[in-house]
Amino acid sequence: MNAKIQNNSDALDEFVISREFAAPRALVFKVWTEAEHLARWWGPKGFTLGVARLDLRPGGVFHYSMRSPQGHEMWGKFVYDEISPPSRIVFVSSFSDAAGNLTRHPGSATWPLEVRSTLTFSEHQGITTITLRGEPINASADERRTFRDGHRSMQGGFGGTFTQLSEYLATLRG
Repeated sequence: MNAKIQNNSDALDEFVISREFAAPRALVFKVWTEAEHLARWWGPKGFTLGVARLDLRPGGVFHYSMRSPQGHEMWGKFVYDEISPPSRIVFVSSFSDAAGNLTRHPGSATWPLEVRSTLTFSEHQGITTITLRGEPINASADERRTFRDGHRSMQGGFGGTFTQLSEYLATLRG
């Protein structure tokens, strides 16, 4: 299972992480797109995910809460731009409140309000590779800098989330 950050000089704001999963692409895509599956693995380790809404279509929204083991709750949402089963999902992610309104990152006044994320799913001999690319949109220079400075932290966060996904996929394969 490989996770890596890739940056190039043409897209310094872009965050990229890839991970391999020992599962077929159709199954990996399914657990990214169905609420009952997302609730079992999405988010930081130890957090409980609550799915308020999942409308998987262009213009649709995945609105969710995450509760820490200490009881702290935060909200987020994806607004889907593109759904191309089983190979690609494009969405704009943001922090939100319980009503789904855009909010600032709870720990950073200069984190971008919106990040466009592209997930690609490819399969070779039963191994699925997910590549996630994220880039701030409509962001100020300070927000883009905060995003770039957060790449290492995002690597750890998505790495942990991908580990949970891998563990969850193993339960589905028996």
